[in-house]
Amino acid sequence: MLRLTVSPEEYLMIGDDIKIVFLGGSKNHTRIMLDIPKEVNVVRSKVMENGAKNSEEKAKLPHYHAVPDLPEKYRKKRVMINDAAAGTAGGKRTV
Repeated sequence: MLRLTVSPEEYLMIGDDIKIVFLGGSKNHTRIMLDIPKEVNVVRSKVMENGAKNSEEKAKLPHYHAVPDLPEKYRKKRVMINDAAAGTAGGKRTV
């Protein structure tokens, strides 16, 4: 499994003909665009789960979970700068 951090409008190429474009999103949702040949079958996990006939079939499906954020010591530090003289709203901004 590969975990990546990407910026909006970055993309991944899988082989020569599959492109996954990351369009951005919010905290709980990410928008992507798939540029793939018509011959490739793409199915959402919710459709697969809803199509499972019983709990045994549903349990056999792959399940992924969110990995918690990095510990505080590895996060980029935010610095507060007082820009009251510069005339910014509220006089403070984060960098």
